[in-house]
Amino acid sequence: MTNPTGDEKNIETNFKEKMTYGDYLKLDNILSGQQRLSGHHDEMLFIIIHQVSELWMKLTLHELQAAKQAIETGDLSVSFKKLARVSEIQLQIIQAWDVLSTLTPAEYLEFRDSLGSASGFQSYQYRLIEFALGYKSAFILKIYEKDTDLLKELEAAYRDTSIYDASIQALSRAGFHISEDVLNRDFTKSYQADETVEAAWIEVYKNTHKYWYLYELGEKLVDIEDRFQQWRFRHMKTVERIIGFKVGTGGSSGVNYLKKVLDQRFFPELWDLRTKL
Repeated sequence: MTNPTGDEKNIETNFKEKMTYGDYLKLDNILSGQQRLSGHHDEMLFIIIHQVSELWMKLTLHELQAAKQAIETGDLSVSFKKLARVSEIQLQIIQAWDVLSTLTPAEYLEFRDSLGSASGFQSYQYRLIEFALGYKSAFILKIYEKDTDLLKELEAAYRDTSIYDASIQALSRAGFHISEDVLNRDFTKSYQADETVEAAWIEVYKNTHKYWYLYELGEKLVDIEDRFQQWRFRHMKTVERIIGFKVGTGGSSGVNYLKKVLDQRFFPELWDLRTKL
């Protein structure tokens, strides 16, 4: 048979005892996971969009955890690469809504009942990201009681510090006065704005050359929250476009719930200081 690659005589073709690309990526497992329950053509789009988003969320958590560790050990420059990567990942997840938006209301109705009570509201990786960024909710944990191992993982993340807590501790180590109530707060509660934290960030932003690494850290966090809110907005508009104001499959109020979470903030002082500078 003619070699279609021309001069590429060294290309490996014998994989009887060697690992292939598909073996390495476990493609058999990944590509066998798209099982349509309705048989409807467009259910494949719905499944793949959500599976791809979950893969991106897995990488987001991987990078956030590494960035947090770097901040905690004082390696701020190392954290910047991780946080910048998270921002780029977020763009991919945001753009996924554009693809899902090609699903029309009539098409979705053809297989919506097949979902039962399954809903993106139940995404545990999304909750882990919220916890990692500092938004905590004990109520959410009830969803995962059927899986004890997963529940333990979520409960550990629920009790743990967020990447913003690590950043505030970095401000304290740099010599800024941070209230003990903040440094020793109950980390199972969502973070609330604090005057001492705001004063520290304002000083950083007024003296960017002196506190360049902290300034860069602040901007990286703002990038992430900005894109997280863009993701939430695109999610809300996509849901509105496809199902209007119907109740979600998981029992949430759907669009009304998604509009409400747009008001949640992770790093309030980093936004408020822009008015006060």
